[in-house]
Amino acid sequence: MSDQESSLGNRILRFFIKEEDPASTATGTPPTTSAAPPRPAPTEAPAPTPASAASTASSQTGRSNSASPGSGNLDPKFAEHLANVLAQNNPPGPDYFEFRETLKSLTNLGLPEDKQFQAAWASFKALGGPADIGVLTRTANQYVAALQKDRDGFTRSVDAALTERVGGLENEQQRLQAENDALTRQVQEIEQKRAANTERLQAITGEMSEQGAKIRQNQQNYETTYAHFVEQINDDIRKLTQYLKL
Repeated sequence: MSDQESSLGNRILRFFIKEEDPASTATGTPPTTSAAPPRPAPTEAPAPTPASAASTASSQTGRSNSASPGSGNLDPKFAEHLANVLAQNNPPGPDYFEFRETLKSLTNLGLPEDKQFQAAWASFKALGGPADIGVLTRTANQYVAALQKDRDGFTRSVDAALTERVGGLENEQQRLQAENDALTRQVQEIEQKRAANTERLQAITGEMSEQGAKIRQNQQNYETTYAHFVEQINDDIRKLTQYLKL
């Protein structure tokens, strides 16, 4: 990734995820969401591949926040990854992100939400943005589509990781159990081999549980982070339609 894309990705990341303050870090409180974006610079980078998501699923599970089984967290590494996906799919010229940056500047003025959107729309046009509100919804939907495409790639990488890690251990488990069934019918001199295999079987059970839990937790973290991004964008699309009379 170029320096320009990396910088834009970091700015988009700050748009969706607030940086933790010292008090939040000390108490373990998860980061909260931000209501406004950075101003992304035009970029014509090609669509990203899900390679980084695959490596995350297979090698970086140790840094995830703890969570109960079946739930996910807003994961910083996935937030950074998805921000970079958006950066690489940012079209030239003012669009949805510039509008949200304008909207951010109005959040502390005490205006009602509909007035904030209307004022942001007027400022957006005054700063050279297109006068067609459809540009905002179209580009917002394009970002959602880019995130969905990345999610599809990530899901495939999770399936491959599960097949490689857990599937391989299951095959070893089945092979050793079959060998044990034969060894129990043999003479005493092969008992040491049977005991060694039994010990390995016990270890495999723990490894399967650990590896499967790590990969699935990583998937849950991704899904939660992905849903957070898409929810914010879709909420803006609804409000654009409601407040700006598309």
